[in-house]
Amino acid sequence: MKNVIFGLLISLVFLGCTSKEVSNEPVDPKLVIEKNVAGLNLNDQHGKPYTIPAETTTLIFAFSKDVGHTCNDFFATKDASYLSDNNAVFVADVSAAPSIIRSMFIMPGLKDFKHTVLVIDDETVASGYKSGQESEKIVIVSLQDKTITAIENVTTTEELAAKIEAK
Repeated sequence: MKNVIFGLLISLVFLGCTSKEVSNEPVDPKLVIEKNVAGLNLNDQHGKPYTIPAETTTLIFAFSKDVGHTCNDFFATKDASYLSDNNAVFVADVSAAPSIIRSMFIMPGLKDFKHTVLVIDDETVASGYKSGQESEKIVIVSLQDKTITAIENVTTTEELAAKIEAK
């Protein structure tokens, strides 16, 4: 019986680990000042398609696990409408995690949050948004009419709150 369970666990690990080849081709950066983000159509943590509202002035990106935890922990202390009240949208990149980890742990964990989390779960999509960004910092993108006007990096929740609430 132990061998059967062990074999099943090993099979799940191998099935959950993706073997996508990483392309060495140059990536077209998506987060560039004066570039429009109208094409940023992602699903939220519940799998529902989400389009960036026209009135959005701030996009917050988390490209690493630690940054994602920092942001989600901060937003969990706020009202469910905190982001929308401040015309902000939060985007978490979970593409680096193996698919089994995403489906068994990350996505169910994200569903518990009362705030909306847009999810990038495809490495090809993520690479365009990560290109040229500091992935170990919170990336804050300022928008005007869905056009990028500024890109800043912060590390603390105090700095994050100041950027969100300044608009």
